[in-house]
Amino acid sequence: MIKSTIGNYKNSKSSNPLFLLFFIGLKKEGTPVPSHAGLPTNGRKKNFSLYVLFHHCRASLMCILKLSIMKQRMNFYEKGFKAMKPLFSLGAYLSKSTVEQSLLDLISFRVSQINGCAYCLDMHSKDLRAHGETEQRLYMLDAWREAPLYTARERAALAWAEAVTKLEKKNVPDDVYEEALSQFSDEELVDLTMGIIGINSYNRINVAFRTPAGDYTPGQHAALQN
Repeated sequence: MIKSTIGNYKNSKSSNPLFLLFFIGLKKEGTPVPSHAGLPTNGRKKNFSLYVLFHHCRASLMCILKLSIMKQRMNFYEKGFKAMKPLFSLGAYLSKSTVEQSLLDLISFRVSQINGCAYCLDMHSKDLRAHGETEQRLYMLDAWREAPLYTARERAALAWAEAVTKLEKKNVPDDVYEEALSQFSDEELVDLTMGIIGINSYNRINVAFRTPAGDYTPGQHAALQN
């Protein structure tokens, strides 16, 4: 077992800097280092136990990472393009709303945090940055109630978005509704609510069909809203 493991390491160590860094760390701490690590042992006895432990931990971690990276189930936007047209039209309508686009993007980002939608988090974080949003406000959005960085209007919109998304106890509380009405006109609250419904729809599509995330560029979907 150990011989096999060492043989595998010999064959792969040149392409695995993690192993070299690991053994350098052992050497700095004064732990006996296997000669197969490619580092001088200064005559110390070879001790492979830590190496073998590290090797198997690393192998297990790599297996877990491979399993956890989800593969796309279907290109929903290709197969369901016609079905998606009402959502695209909703986006076109909201782009002309009196509710600020930056606020709608902020709400989309927060709802996507709640729903765990990687694609939408990537998209809206990039759109927000492109329009001047600060890193600090993005980082602290998940704890917006404790952060002093958001306006009263933004706080009312965030509370409304969370309540409408979560529907805790099958309800949207009266105080959340009243606070939203104090910051938005009836028409604006309608638009804000439709924006929340829209991003929840996109979140559910992307999560259900595992849309790959990370490659979005700002403005990529602008043509779909025209």
